[in-house]
Amino acid sequence: MLFLGILLSIFIQDVVTSLPSLPPGIVDCVEAEKGCEADPQCKELYTTLKYCTSEEAVAPLVSKAGIECLEALSALNYLPLLACKCQRGARGEEHCLRVYWSVRILQGYEDLEASPYDDLPVEMSHMASIVAAASSLPLDGQNACLKAAQDCGLYEKCGSLRSEYVLACTKRVPGSDHCNRQKCHRALRRFLERVPGEYSLGLLFCPCTDKLCGERRRKTIVPSCSYQERDGIQPNCLHLQSSCRRDHLCRSRLADFQHNCQSSGHSPSGCFRDSGTVCLKSYAGLIGTIMTPNYLSNSTMDVALWCNCDGSGNQWQDCLRIQHMFTNNDCLENSISTMGSSPPRPVESILPPSPCPSPLDQQNKLSNNAQDELSNNAVEQSEEEEDEEEEEGGQFDVIPLYAEKATVSNLGSGGGGVSPRLSSAPPPSLLLLLLLLSASLSWG
Repeated sequence: MLFLGILLSIFIQDVVTSLPSLPPGIVDCVEAEKGCEADPQCKELYTTLKYCTSEEAVAPLVSKAGIECLEALSALNYLPLLACKCQRGARGEEHCLRVYWSVRILQGYEDLEASPYDDLPVEMSHMASIVAAASSLPLDGQNACLKAAQDCGLYEKCGSLRSEYVLACTKRVPGSDHCNRQKCHRALRRFLERVPGEYSLGLLFCPCTDKLCGERRRKTIVPSCSYQERDGIQPNCLHLQSSCRRDHLCRSRLADFQHNCQSSGHSPSGCFRDSGTVCLKSYAGLIGTIMTPNYLSNSTMDVALWCNCDGSGNQWQDCLRIQHMFTNNDCLENSISTMGSSPPRPVESILPPSPCPSPLDQQNKLSNNAQDELSNNAVEQSEEEEDEEEEEGGQFDVIPLYAEKATVSNLGSGGGGVSPRLSSAPPPSLLLLLLLLSASLSWG
């Protein structure tokens, strides 16, 4: 048991150290929380702010409570806690986000200058290479989304996690006719957080030129479970956003999307931060939350939320603002279009290894070499006969994998690996060599 415990501790330590760390100068919110709680004064103020955050999630703070919260926030001067960040998809992400929002009760929901997540410069450059790799046009009319799905299946992690979310999003809850949306969302997030962007973004943003491809792309995230209601009625966008604000993960992903997908008419990419690649990552981060966006139809690359503004009353403009984050966003639109506008990348086709010659073929090759020394005419005749055999056998003469372990006896038993004539009689070249050897012995 002691030995097992040591192995587990080493494994856990390796897993934790393998996670990308925040850049120097930026503290993880969980670590900042520990530092604050070690100081009595900071701990008291932080406890007050946590109470304020929990009360604010239920209802707006009344004047007296609001003043107390503001006083606690102004008295808090522990900089690591005020400037901390979180890592998307890391273990303990939700705990980290709770800490982040506990000290930001004054940050408005429309604040576009801050994101709970910190994207490393190296990660941003890696995202740019992912977009370049994923932006391949359909080759020879090939369904690009089908090709992306096939590529995902060839990569074990992508294929298994994709199967996991498809099962979670299509399996019905016992005794009902609907899925478990919470499990579906969790499986979708696992897929998008753990699968490399070369595969996940390729599935989400594959370029299409026909409706069949577009329908496959639209159904990638299983819309019937991930966001659509069973009765087909869309919720009001204001209600959708209100539900998102009460969830730390959804609120953080939405803030990250607003931060990284701001439009700007002065940038070539159409993005305020001139980084369409990070915008795509932030968009993908919303999938698997209450505010899961998707393509409007199978014939367009336009995306939107599954909601409308019916019954918004005097908040109609606020509701439209939520819709326009997706439907009237040049940064997002250009970023998605870029996935299909770059020149096609070379396709790395995965081919089976070239078959190794069997012992029988090796023996034939030695026989041909011996015949070459004895008689040129006999060799030419033998080669012509072998060529005729290859033309008749065609692709069925391909040696199966692991042929290096084959024997003369099992080659004939293969389902289609060797021509039947090879199993019933020795090749003509071998017979000819035996005749020549016997003739030479008789002459001697």
